[in-house]
Amino acid sequence: MRRIGIVVLAALAFLGLSALAEGNIKAGFIYVGPIGDYGWSHAHNEAREIVDQGFDWLETLYVESVPEGEVETFIDQLVAQGCNVIFATSFGFMDGTLAAAQRHPDVIFAHCSGFKRAPNMATYMADFYQVYYLNGLMAGALTKTGKIGYVGAFPIPEVKRHINAFTIGAREVNPNAEVHVKWIYEWFNPAAAKEAAEALIAEGCDVFAFTEDSPTVVQVAAEHGLPSFGHYSPMYDFAPDYVVSGQLVHWEAIYRDFLKKIHDGVYTPKNLQHVDYWWLLSQGAVEVGAKPGMMINPVFEDDLKACVIDHPVFGKISAYDLVMTRYNQMADPGVTFDPFQGPVYDRKGNLVIPEGMWPSVDTLITLEWAVEGVVGPWPGEPEE
Repeated sequence: MRRIGIVVLAALAFLGLSALAEGNIKAGFIYVGPIGDYGWSHAHNEAREIVDQGFDWLETLYVESVPEGEVETFIDQLVAQGCNVIFATSFGFMDGTLAAAQRHPDVIFAHCSGFKRAPNMATYMADFYQVYYLNGLMAGALTKTGKIGYVGAFPIPEVKRHINAFTIGAREVNPNAEVHVKWIYEWFNPAAAKEAAEALIAEGCDVFAFTEDSPTVVQVAAEHGLPSFGHYSPMYDFAPDYVVSGQLVHWEAIYRDFLKKIHDGVYTPKNLQHVDYWWLLSQGAVEVGAKPGMMINPVFEDDLKACVIDHPVFGKISAYDLVMTRYNQMADPGVTFDPFQGPVYDRKGNLVIPEGMWPSVDTLITLEWAVEGVVGPWPGEPEE
């Protein structure tokens, strides 16, 4: 029976490869959370639906709430169902996806947020660090206590990068601002997110951002009359008077480009070793906003315009105008500014990015240090 199973799997994989050669694509998407989480997995699934409807040569399917340690089992199942392209959409899927790619050399894989690749495995990321920096500028202007709360999921480089960019933005407007971090060690856990947000409120935090795949932090902050920033999906409707802005993702921009290149024969199972999408504002993969088309909630525009700072580069400027200026610098295809432009020091006083330098993508995706102004535990923080 085992031998028969192997033969059947091999035959199905061959059928998938034949379909790929003919230009037909069956793409499987693997999600770490439920598609109803209204966060990361929800956003990936919305993008899947967009590209599925946009290409008549594309068929898609998905599996949700996949434990990170079991991703290989689900990949094998998708291959058995005829998938010739597989998207693994969680950092924790990286090693399992790489192992599966080596077992299925004729299937194309793309892993989201990781850094390991193979001839048939690319990596991709629509990253929020620029958007978090812009949100941080707003948070620094709006805090009255100087304490900003952040509910973090897992202390991986991606989340640390975002918290750091957010903190850099907050302190550019308010040099004494602090970002207080509490980790919940879950991607989706509304109860834990609520507990962490309430603890931060008790500590005096009065503006909030987060990485957790539900609108819980937005709702808790609103119950206390405090502003917050949405995450991944538009969260304006959950608290119209309190959501200042947020981070919105357009995964479909990457999926559309990647799948079309496979269909056109540009990408094959033999040439993906160095394919890494790192798409930001200028590529249209991410958006600043409380909801699409609303970069800043009008409720907060007057407060941001009234906050005037003495900026080292621009002189007297309002927080509102600073947000717009920095946005234009990063959204333009030329990109003339980076939030991590040196000098950048970690919170232990070490110079981590020299003056005038910009960090490489490799630096950003492996980042472990915390910048000045971050308060709270930071697992993995370098000792020196």
